[in-house]
Amino acid sequence: MGAFYIIGCLIILIMNYQYILPAVTLIVKSAFVPRSMSGGFAGSTFLLAARQGVSKGLFTNEAGLGTAGIAAATAKTSHPSRQALVSMTATFWDTVVMCAMTGLVIVSSILKNPSCIDGYSFAEYTTAAFANIPYVGELILGIALICFAMATLIGWSYFGEKATEYLFGKKAINYYHIIYLVAIFIGSILSLELVWDLTDTFNAFMALPNILALLFLYKKIRIDRS
Repeated sequence: MGAFYIIGCLIILIMNYQYILPAVTLIVKSAFVPRSMSGGFAGSTFLLAARQGVSKGLFTNEAGLGTAGIAAATAKTSHPSRQALVSMTATFWDTVVMCAMTGLVIVSSILKNPSCIDGYSFAEYTTAAFANIPYVGELILGIALICFAMATLIGWSYFGEKATEYLFGKKAINYYHIIYLVAIFIGSILSLELVWDLTDTFNAFMALPNILALLFLYKKIRIDRS
């Protein structure tokens, strides 16, 4: 699934090879120019940047939410440390490789053809970039998005199922499945802005107890390491 999306990104980067270095230069300069740095530290701007950065980071790898532990605990592996390395690798590929390639695809496409984003919102820039692949660009992105969406729905259904089983027992799982399906339908008809706000709120609810648990387990982890 990830390879399918990466192949699409590589095709675009090959088409935009002359603009890859200028795209990297633009990204770095835009991040570290005095105006960006001063704006980033200015009150509400800093809070907004932190909020966007944290939420997008959570969306890509779910670090800090505690969900990775649920998936890793059920994996078939020869040793826990091996599964830990697999989990770390997944975070690297999700956040560093795929997000970086997406950024380069978008920026290089805009540099090559600034008008390619006309009529698109910020959230649709990837669609505009993939449209540069003749005939099959939007199809590649569409299939990749469907695969990502299905994997997300199945994965989060499992996470919620295990949490429900832990809190209320196996008898409550069927009720959870019904609630989960209803939530999917409601999410599909709500406004996108409201969906993102709800997602941020629920992620915060998940992160807080997980972070507190890690703090309480700090002494135990230190003892085990020694």
